Amino acid sequence: MSTGVKRWMWDQLTSPELDRRVADQPVIVLSIGSVEDHGGHLPMDVDNLESRSLCEAVGEQIPEEMLLLPHFPYGFETHHMDYPGTIDVKAEHLLEVIADIGLSVAHHGFRRLLICNGHGSNMPVLDLAARRINTNSEALCASFIWPNLILNQIKAERESVYPGGIAHAGELETSVYLHLNGDAVQMEQAQKNFHFPESSFFYHDLNGMGPINMAPWHSMISDDGTVGDPTVASAEKGRRWFDAAVQSMIGLVREFRTWQALPRTDHHASSLATSTTEVYQPDRV
Repeated sequence: MSTGVKRWMWDQLTSPELDRRVADQPVIVLSIGSVEDHGGHLPMDVDNLESRSLCEAVGEQIPEEMLLLPHFPYGFETHHMDYPGTIDVKAEHLLEVIADIGLSVAHHGFRRLLICNGHGSNMPVLDLAARRINTNSEALCASFIWPNLILNQIKAERESVYPGGIAHAGELETSVYLHLNGDAVQMEQAQKNFHFPESSFFYHDLNGMGPINMAPWHSMISDDGTVGDPTVASAEKGRRWFDAAVQSMIGLVREFRTWQALPRTDHHASSLATSTTEVYQPDRV
């Protein structure tokens, strides 16, 4: 049965239709997540469902201003491999794949790419992938983890302690998942987990990480995969936070679509530095 074409989805358009969209210069969005443990109360698809659902909700509201690429479902998970079911894509490989996707988008003439991420440990890899796209094409690429869209609202409304209550499978992720797919949540299995040693420097929280970054094996800081407090989660908080993230991302897409930078300029004073070599282009393809 036909459900209609979603014209804001890259893979539901024909090749000629995509070619015509270049003239409009929509923002191209890539959602990415992971398949990993999220305690005993949440399924393995938390990061995928939450990042993808956000991007789809934005696409429904501003279909002429963005195009959504097919979802990339796997992430950098080496440190989570002590937990059954986790799928790991090594950091170097993930960087190459995401950069290749972005460079493909740029090759076809699109000039703005956003990477919407649902998994914290993807962020340093995605930052490097975005930088590679920026320095090897005419496109501009930016990456973000979706809770960063609503940091102030989360801070104002959260009930769990800071830092630590919203780290992994805690109040935030559990609330949003309850809103999106509540029947799959086993709240009777949810439990507080604060095994991360208390520190002024090292702590995890999606509402603000510690000033010094460290990511040990996840089983060294959690006995069930959870880091934080899912027991205070609710579907109502999840609805508010999800809806707020949708509106914030709409603003991001619209601003990024028209964001203008200065032309790239080689500022070498010596003509010798530039006369015998081309303008620096690392790994240009």
